[in-house]
Amino acid sequence: MTLDPAVLAADEKAMLEAFIDEHRAGLRACLDGLTEEQARRRLVPSATTLLGLVKHATFVERVWSEEAVLRRDRVDLGLPAAAEDSFVLTADDTVASVLAEHAAACDAARSICADVGLDQLVLGNRRGPLPLRWVWLHLLRELAQHEGHADILREQVLAADAPTG
Repeated sequence: MTLDPAVLAADEKAMLEAFIDEHRAGLRACLDGLTEEQARRRLVPSATTLLGLVKHATFVERVWSEEAVLRRDRVDLGLPAAAEDSFVLTADDTVASVLAEHAAACDAARSICADVGLDQLVLGNRRGPLPLRWVWLHLLRELAQHEGHADILREQVLAADAPTG
């Protein structure tokens, strides 16, 4: 990976934003070129699918920006109460719709956090007040973890559908 000189020269907040954006894009890329069936395919006992991972990442973005920073209630946001329920796909979820919702959630999160300092406490999380730095490091960790899950699931989907012989 080549490091962008602008990122190296950036302040801490800009660096964190760049790493978060890199993992957001990497997670979205897991759906590139897949059919709807491939994106929905369950290869593990849990509800985890490639499409479900991106849908869950949308939930995560909204929880950490709209709930934690803006202090809006999950019910009012139309979000499930439990994180594990955010992986569940509906008949209306498509690759295009989930990608669009994820992009919109990421854009909103960037806007919501634009004027929040890393040491500023966000008050809407169930754990209690947390500095934005903690929130972003947690988000970065979660996105990286799910991007890794997606890499493995995508490899399995593509291998299963590869022509034999």
